[in-house]
Amino acid sequence: MRFRNIKKNRKTTESKESHKLTYAPYSYRVKAFITDMFMIYAPILYIIAYVAMSGKEDFQSSQLAPFAGVALYGIIYAILLNKFGQTPGKKAYEIKVVDTKTGEYLSFFRAFFRFIAFLFTATTLLGLFVPFYRKDKKALHDLICGSLVVTFKK
Repeated sequence: MRFRNIKKNRKTTESKESHKLTYAPYSYRVKAFITDMFMIYAPILYIIAYVAMSGKEDFQSSQLAPFAGVALYGIIYAILLNKFGQTPGKKAYEIKVVDTKTGEYLSFFRAFFRFIAFLFTATTLLGLFVPFYRKDKKALHDLICGSLVVTFKK
């Protein structure tokens, strides 16, 4: 420690430097989302349409079935973010979703709220273009929930 820091009773910021986070590129996030759609959401829709219901026609005529599929996907998404900090698509591209302030995984309710916020920002399309204008690459749903998508190396 330098004498000046000791004299002013400052602590070194070694611990903050070791937790430096690298922001995930937006292209990785999009690829991870598409992978999750195929690995999680498509099987959910298949099970609802052909196991729970009697086929494609019943699924298309129902208003509850697509909502149930999205709700189930949101619950699975929130559980995965809470427990592992990533979904299978995010794991494939080595990215995680963490809290902005602490760097820890999100709680279940916060991860589910992030999913709901993503649905609203994706419908407007405005929230999905926000990362192109920000240094930290946060989308609107990340700003609302206080989350951050970072890369990690094994």
